[in-house]
Amino acid sequence: MTKFVEEINYDELVEKALRNVVYYALKIVEKQGLPSENHFYITFRTDHAGVVVSKNLKIQYPESMTIVLQNQFNNLVVRHNDFSVDLSFGGIAQTITIPYDAITYFADPYAKFGLSYTPDEIESEIAEPETTQPQEAKVISIDSYRRKH
Repeated sequence: MTKFVEEINYDELVEKALRNVVYYALKIVEKQGLPSENHFYITFRTDHAGVVVSKNLKIQYPESMTIVLQNQFNNLVVRHNDFSVDLSFGGIAQTITIPYDAITYFADPYAKFGLSYTPDEIESEIAEPETTQPQEAKVISIDSYRRKH
């Protein structure tokens, strides 16, 4: 049974909708590969529940890391709540699993598109890490959709 809602939380609905952009973009890549020159930068919280990375990567990136899906990745599996992909780190292939709620930044520099999520919009309560965003990407913050109090 669904919990009774006393007030519609539009901020939460917008966040879920924007995370679906990542899901659908990855779904396209899962089915057909990256079209044209598209490629993705994905920054995520390594300390978020549900993230699966090797012990070595967790030591190297205890809070946050950025991956690039461009030329060398394999076995992209896109699920409703998370995705997994095989990437090479230091010449060693590793599978990582990332829940969409752990993502703090998603960009496709070729399309000049980006989404940024602030820490209070993810389940992790740790401050957002510093990330380098490609300058040519247009970042759309969901804060612009929030109502002013």
